[in-house]
Amino acid sequence: MLIAGFPAGAWGTNCYLVAPAAGEECVIIDPGHQAAQGVEDALKKHRLKPVAVILTHGHIDHVASVVPVCGAHDVPAWIHPEDRYMMSDPEKALGRSIGMPLMGELTVGEPDDVKELSDGARLELAGLDLSVAHAPGHTKGSVTFRMPEAADVPSVFFSGDLLFAGSIGRTDLPGGDMADMLDSLARVCLPLDDSTVVLSGHGPQTTIGQERATNPYLRQVAAGQGSVDAPRRGM
Repeated sequence: MLIAGFPAGAWGTNCYLVAPAAGEECVIIDPGHQAAQGVEDALKKHRLKPVAVILTHGHIDHVASVVPVCGAHDVPAWIHPEDRYMMSDPEKALGRSIGMPLMGELTVGEPDDVKELSDGARLELAGLDLSVAHAPGHTKGSVTFRMPEAADVPSVFFSGDLLFAGSIGRTDLPGGDMADMLDSLARVCLPLDDSTVVLSGHGPQTTIGQERATNPYLRQVAAGQGSVDAPRRGM
């Protein structure tokens, strides 16, 4: 398994390229602000051929480079229908202007081919098996992607802005909801094995076991104690 990741742009959003091995087909997860060159560099370094872009949600820090990346390689983008509008109207998704200088660097809109994700779907792309879970809370259309354990490789969980190392995504932007976030944490994250590797939308790698033991939100959800007054991260 090959997973090449890098933080991109003004928000340091993690973009991932995932393939069975170097020299094979891959999927690209969350090519955000100023991610296009990093994607091209990783494709060249690992001799990869992209077949799709898949998106954990529609915030501009995760989708800003979707149009140029999909256009350069003639591949579709996959997104949950609840967040699809954000690709064309990022400021509405944030409830405020993100700033004219920054907007001037972006190609806002949809790529030519957009496919919609649904809860419980399985994506068989580039020789990978990815399970989709709808996980609202950060946005209405947030999803996660999980690859099953294989041989000596643990299960990998791309959590987007649902779960971070030590924290969770913010819920104060349009479409965010703390009750939904806590439900998604309980329904999507708690059943996963402790060995599951968590690759999130921002920040470092972690594991479900580490977060179950130390993340204040996941600990409180596991204990059934509801909301937590602790810092949150992400756009």
